Amino acid sequence: MSGVSRRIVLAGLGAAPLAMPGILRAQSTSKPVKIGLLSDMSGPYRDVGGPGNRLAAELAIADFGGSVLGRPIEVMQGDDQNKPDIAASIAREWIDSQGVDMLADGAGSSAGLAIQQIAKEKKRPYLATGPATSDLTGKLCSPFGMHFIYDTYALSNATGTALTKAGGDSWFFITADYAFGYALERDTTNAVKAAGGKVLGSVRAPLGTADFSTYLLQAQASGAKVIGFANAGTDLQNCIKQAAEFGLTRGGVKIATLLMAINDVNSLGQKTCEGLIYTDSFYWDMNDKTRAWAKRWSDKMGGMVPGLLHAGNYCATTHWLKAVQAVGSTDAEAVVAKMKATPVNDMYNTDVQIREDGRVMHRMHLWQVKTVAESKSKYDFCKSLATVEPKDAWRPLADGGCPFIKA
Repeated sequence: MSGVSRRIVLAGLGAAPLAMPGILRAQSTSKPVKIGLLSDMSGPYRDVGGPGNRLAAELAIADFGGSVLGRPIEVMQGDDQNKPDIAASIAREWIDSQGVDMLADGAGSSAGLAIQQIAKEKKRPYLATGPATSDLTGKLCSPFGMHFIYDTYALSNATGTALTKAGGDSWFFITADYAFGYALERDTTNAVKAAGGKVLGSVRAPLGTADFSTYLLQAQASGAKVIGFANAGTDLQNCIKQAAEFGLTRGGVKIATLLMAINDVNSLGQKTCEGLIYTDSFYWDMNDKTRAWAKRWSDKMGGMVPGLLHAGNYCATTHWLKAVQAVGSTDAEAVVAKMKATPVNDMYNTDVQIREDGRVMHRMHLWQVKTVAESKSKYDFCKSLATVEPKDAWRPLADGGCPFIKA
């Protein structure tokens, strides 16, 4: 090495300690902000959530400008298979090794409850959009958890009350055999009884059941005026399809689809679903903003229109990014406090509050699937029967049993 070259190298080495803080600051600034979606990518809830949830989050990031606090935003997505042990393992690894700043989605309720527990331990926000159990803001609530879009209380309260008061005063449930199904049956039972009805019985079917014939025959034999399907995704689709094949509705029985999505109508065909009533807080054709957003999502998803879970992931991601920007960091406690203090505004929400227990207080809507003759265009599936205001839609704060609220 020449004397000149050696002096240059030594000078550089001498300056390195002084330059290092600047280098570290630059690396920190450019380190991505990471969002982790734990989804059902291969099971019964893939179509209602799955890859479409990631696209929804990416649309939210694009609308936010692609970065926050001068840092790029990265979305990770993993398949939790609706299993709590797998969901918990991925959530823990992402936080400990990947530096994930926020967790969302969750798919099945058992998985969602496991994710919320890990997020609580690790002090990360968890924005639940897939799970429906109302226990997420009830007895198993978390200071870091927020429950977007729906829960079993609101779903059952609107549909169960409406059908019971319309004459469907005796019920039998076909229930998904895990946390979500139990909560949906429990909350619907309470709504039915409060409206003057009674429950004649129930049967539990494992997640991923293909043949519901035995369960449907039990329900029919009960003599109930309403058969409540306390399940979702392809399980719900199989129930609806097989109920139609058995001719249950022709015999005067009403079918209560307690968690249905527009994707289910599309998969089964509108003719099969005509007249079905369900509760939801989002519909792609609600207004000009939802139609414009739905087109952007649809253009990248093969022409299908988005459902509630997709809209919910856009809503949750957008609101979290706004709070991060306002706070000036990804610190979970500060960001969660800001999210709860700030009304939710996006393409389908206007000044929606987030309650202390993490419940996002959307307006809920009672929808009915149109007849084919009523539809004016492709995906013109539903008409609005009623709007349920937040105070009537959601479980009262005092009734939830959220431990940190009591404290």
